[in-house]
Amino acid sequence: MAVIIIIIVLVVLISSIKQINEYERGIKFRFGKYVKTLEPGWKLILPIIESYRKVDIRTKAVDVPSQEAITKDNVSVQINAVIYYKLFDASKAILAVEDFYYAVGQLAQTTMRNVVGSVSLDELLAERDKISTEICKIIDEATDPWGIKVENVELKDVSLPEDMKRVIAIAAEAEREKLAVITKAKGEVEASNNLAKAAEIMAKTPGALHLRTLSTLSDISGDKSNTVVFCLPVEILEAMKNSKK
Repeated sequence: MAVIIIIIVLVVLISSIKQINEYERGIKFRFGKYVKTLEPGWKLILPIIESYRKVDIRTKAVDVPSQEAITKDNVSVQINAVIYYKLFDASKAILAVEDFYYAVGQLAQTTMRNVVGSVSLDELLAERDKISTEICKIIDEATDPWGIKVENVELKDVSLPEDMKRVIAIAAEAEREKLAVITKAKGEVEASNNLAKAAEIMAKTPGALHLRTLSTLSDISGDKSNTVVFCLPVEILEAMKNSKK
């Protein structure tokens, strides 16, 4: 009889030993009341009167499903994101919220829609990192009472309706054409200024026009296919007129 009792005690004792891994924490209850948070290692959990629940404290990556949101300028977009978070207080994650996995996902979805609704489409497309930071800050503050630290939020994709894509493409093409016209006009202005300066220098320097004419003739004479038109300087024509008189 004693042997049987000893065997039963050993079986109960062995079954009461629970292992908590390094990346886990255990939430211990006695008679249904929270007792303490168990650190990694072998822990003794007495049957019937005690229970525990293990919680993974490693960083979790949660894929937030694609959400339809309306921007500040009434454009409908589809957005999805990834949220990274970890538990800094395992007991709060179990005691303060029923299912923290589900709660964080739902909070992320509503926060994304609210933040997107406060910015215009241009801001959403141009300042994605800033908006991600704002979403992360809001979720982190809301989940702090749950013992959860939100480390990062990344907007994966922002999808636009097809008609809006066409409008943006047309606007981008118009912007490129405008920049091309402005660049060309600036080039023409600079060229005109340079020509004016060159003409002014030649007018003030005797013989400069003759040298420029000879240089031009030398350049075009190298190609035999060109028809060379010899231009006489105005000074020579005036001299010829005076000699006839």
